[in-house]
Amino acid sequence: MTEPIESASDDVLLPMREVASLTGVNPITLRAWERRHGLIRPVRTVGGHRLYSQQDIEHIRSIMLWTSRGLPISKIGALLVRQQDTPGLAVSGSAESPLVQWQEAVHRATQAFDGAELERLHGQLFTIYPKATVLEAVLLPVWRSLASGNAFGRRSQWLFLDAFLRARMLLRLQMNPSNGACVLLADGSGHAHELELLCAGLLMSNDQLRIEVLGTGQPLEELPLLCKAIQPAALVLWVQVPLQADAHQRLRALQMGVTCPVALAGDAAAVSSAGLQGSSIAILGNDEASILPRLEALVRGTLQI
Repeated sequence: MTEPIESASDDVLLPMREVASLTGVNPITLRAWERRHGLIRPVRTVGGHRLYSQQDIEHIRSIMLWTSRGLPISKIGALLVRQQDTPGLAVSGSAESPLVQWQEAVHRATQAFDGAELERLHGQLFTIYPKATVLEAVLLPVWRSLASGNAFGRRSQWLFLDAFLRARMLLRLQMNPSNGACVLLADGSGHAHELELLCAGLLMSNDQLRIEVLGTGQPLEELPLLCKAIQPAALVLWVQVPLQADAHQRLRALQMGVTCPVALAGDAAAVSSAGLQGSSIAILGNDEASILPRLEALVRGTLQI
């Protein structure tokens, strides 16, 4: 699916070879995502060459993220539409260029395996911007872009950045006040990376909430053991891909086995809620603006479910 070049916006348009280099997705796959699945809509030049906007590139990165989590390509289109209807953090206009420059700086430091430079950039970012902007508009986009692609050295770069960010996010979580209400955060769909859980925990945390992030691979059936021992104020399950029918049954059983309130958060929390109708499992959303107030209300016992 393509659009005539007359309908293009004022965004800078990039040819396919540059998009392939930027995202790590080969041209054959890009054409398949366009023609077969209608996931991206590049414009065409008079000569028939494809040109991609910044929005196309963001869609490509979102597609890469969903496929890396195991979601079939046939189901991604509906999720992209949902993300457009309920946008999270928006980076546009005059704010876009500085954030892109920060991304490029982090990317360069990672490519050079320069831990000292990453440390400097990390400190500056959290000093200048809110944590949601740092994570969702700078650090995670670079991390996700490196997670895909087969170029020589790319895997090592991703591992280097992943290890650095996991250590820093864990440290920031540990700096939260110890007297806040304890909330357990676990992977609810089995597709989250440790860094994604740590970043989610950091976005949920504040002076009133102390987030304890459980390791990836935590069995849902054993969460009642942890809840009994830790006595959290709430249990939040981070859901990255839509839950299957058997997972809905397991969540209902989990809810019956714990005394604290249970909630879903993450990109697929809303689309997973249909199979949980009639339960008291709360849906928190997928960004800081929606998650934090609802989580605080859940802990207080005032959230309407």
